[in-house]
Amino acid sequence: MIKLLDIRYVRLGTRDVDAATRYANDVVGLTLGRREGKAAYFRSDDRDHTLVYFEGDPKDHIVGFELRNMAELQHAASVLDAAHIAVHAGTNAECDARAVKAYINFRDLNGSSIDLVVQPHHSGTAYWPPHDHGITGFSHIGLCSADPGRDEDFWTQVLGARVSDRIGAAPLLRIDEVHHKIALFPAQRAGVQHINHQVKSIDDIMRAWYRLQKAGVRIVFGPGRHPTSGAMFLYFEGPDGMVYEYSSGVRTIAPEQEAGYRPRQFPMADSSFCMWGSRPDIPEFKT
Repeated sequence: MIKLLDIRYVRLGTRDVDAATRYANDVVGLTLGRREGKAAYFRSDDRDHTLVYFEGDPKDHIVGFELRNMAELQHAASVLDAAHIAVHAGTNAECDARAVKAYINFRDLNGSSIDLVVQPHHSGTAYWPPHDHGITGFSHIGLCSADPGRDEDFWTQVLGARVSDRIGAAPLLRIDEVHHKIALFPAQRAGVQHINHQVKSIDDIMRAWYRLQKAGVRIVFGPGRHPTSGAMFLYFEGPDGMVYEYSSGVRTIAPEQEAGYRPRQFPMADSSFCMWGSRPDIPEFKT
């Protein structure tokens, strides 16, 4: 089995890198680390980058996960090959573009593009956010899944994730103590469904709610609180229809709790997404 260490980055294609750059900087509140050719690299913490917008097809999404060392990367390639999953080993130029020592890429059973990386770069400078939005770091992603049961098996049996809870057929998957780093939502497409950044507190979420409304940004869910992870949240629409989320207060499951932990099953209902009564305007969340 492959052991994912952490989620590392998301790479998103866009027709307008300049507009996406302004949005990521001014609206989301990420720091522009650098521009390289037709790509913009953004920081949300002490990592080299956690989000990249590059010139390309807006349907082109890549999610990067970190492995511990080269031996684990070689093991991962063998495991995927045994599962009849095609693997691409990154070239030197591709590794440089991702700021990693080495990586392999594959597509999961739904067709989403996944990088497994080793020795991703950290930034040599302190992280100074451009705006006081309260962001503490990139935390998780939602992925699209035409068959959540099939894809849950793949992510748990091949990639070593564990189910924390389920909403209908959608599993919320953890790879460390955080309640979930991946969520698989029913959708007839591949790629990223939403991108989450953690903020310090409910105050940051409520300030964002007023700020985004004033700026004319479309809010698609919240403010609210998830009964699964316990996190308070706000979802809003970004470039090319991508959904971004701020959240705070996510539940953790400590190693000593693992043996006795059992995933909870929530019905596919509005109350399973928000315990405060907010209703989502997100297709994959609608009941």
